Amino acid sequence: MEFQKSIKRSVSCTGIGLHSGKPVKLRMLPAGEDTGVIFRRVDLGNLEIRASQEVITQVNYATSISNGKMQIFTVEHLLGALYGLGINNIIVELDTDEVPILDGSAAPYVELLQQAEIVRLERPNYFLQILEPIEAKEGDRSITVYPSDHFDITYMISFNHPWLRRQEKTIRFSRDHFIKQIAPARTFGFLHEIAQMRASHLALGGSLENAIVLTEHGILNEHLRFPDEFVRHKILDLIGDLALLSYRLLGHVVAHKAGHRLHSELVTKILEHSEKWDLVLWKNKVRHFPKFPIPVPATAI
Repeated sequence: MEFQKSIKRSVSCTGIGLHSGKPVKLRMLPAGEDTGVIFRRVDLGNLEIRASQEVITQVNYATSISNGKMQIFTVEHLLGALYGLGINNIIVELDTDEVPILDGSAAPYVELLQQAEIVRLERPNYFLQILEPIEAKEGDRSITVYPSDHFDITYMISFNHPWLRRQEKTIRFSRDHFIKQIAPARTFGFLHEIAQMRASHLALGGSLENAIVLTEHGILNEHLRFPDEFVRHKILDLIGDLALLSYRLLGHVVAHKAGHRLHSELVTKILEHSEKWDLVLWKNKVRHFPKFPIPVPATAI
């Protein structure tokens, strides 16, 4: 059986919002059982919002949440770090409307949360176990979750770029694998898109310190952390977006050229189709599902 977790002591950091360009102060505090992940805006008289599927709003270039009174932008890297470490209950205080981007990955958040010391609470975790496939699709982009006794991810990306014609990776989620192999992967963007994004008030805080920037034939950064860092970062984004299910997942997620929009659509479809999943305790999870065929998309550009 797995139990809910929080942190033992508060920790804080400062940074800049990737899209707003605003300086940000962030503090994370312990929370009790069944609290969930609560974002608190200290600049708005401590207004709060609980991270969940119901409050997902914008999903262009990042995932944002809103309850009508307040909004929080770019939550996915922090939510990914919390999911990766198994932390279900925490208060996240911010003095503005965007989570700091830090180095563009989840690694700084993982380190910060480990400094806070993760503690086990008394309430057990429930897992959302997929019983039948659920799909979200948009043109040639798709994401499907299949039944599994584990949390597996297969992610495929394809761009018209010499470094990104096709990258594919399959992982079986574990805490250690997440910390070492997924959390350090940084966000990325294309140099030719930056001017247009900034005209739309996006990427105002972006730099080589917090993103991989691709030129026409290469990258502006000195090096990559992994040869396939791009697809690893997409897996990180997916884990952060799936955290908005509010349960830990048992299923095999297969994504082809997906992104935040399809990630969030899958989250919505999962919760809408409650007949296709069950809530189980970890000790009861093994069901030995029949093998479903996992489609392999055609070779990319």
